[in-house]
Amino acid sequence: MKKCLVGCMVLAMSLFINSKSDAQIKIGTFDEQSVLGLMPGIQKVDTALQKYVNDSLKPEYDYEMSELMRLDSTFKKDSAAMQPSTRGIVQKELNQHKYKIVNWQQYQNQMVQQKEEELLFPYKQKVYASLEKIIKEQKYTHVFKGDQLLVAPPSDNLVIKVALDLHLKFPKDVEDQLRAQGLLDSGPAGSSAPKTIKPAAKPKPAN
Repeated sequence: MKKCLVGCMVLAMSLFINSKSDAQIKIGTFDEQSVLGLMPGIQKVDTALQKYVNDSLKPEYDYEMSELMRLDSTFKKDSAAMQPSTRGIVQKELNQHKYKIVNWQQYQNQMVQQKEEELLFPYKQKVYASLEKIIKEQKYTHVFKGDQLLVAPPSDNLVIKVALDLHLKFPKDVEDQLRAQGLLDSGPAGSSAPKTIKPAAKPKPAN
């Protein structure tokens, strides 16, 4: 009951705040992968991941396989003469190695994902620091991730704003499309990434 009352209070406060701020709502969209793909040096992450697989995970797999074969051979040969307690310990260790080998792909995927997050951390720090700054400076009240918001003005795509804030270079075709949509200032041919983004046009008040 107490949780229910607290939930109702939170809902009531949320409705009250929303009723006061409807006129100030500003919605943006953001996709971190789109910005990360523009970051200088991001290709090194794939190289580092491949090195991690070859230098760390592959030797670990080889060790697990060799231990599995060694213990399996020992168990088949000597299990009849082993004490029950010893047989149980060897059987348990054998099963552990067997389980890891059988589920190796899942284990490797988890380890690679963890390593990838570790390698991407400094890049994400910069991206989200820029995003937070833009949200505060331009007073965005709601930001949707990826394509969860089906309709939104291109000028509220925060990927563009973050990329410009971090001085990232767009691919030529993307830059041309953004200029064609009037989102970027025109520049001389062959120029580097655009420096500013034009704000969305404000609707004219009804007569």
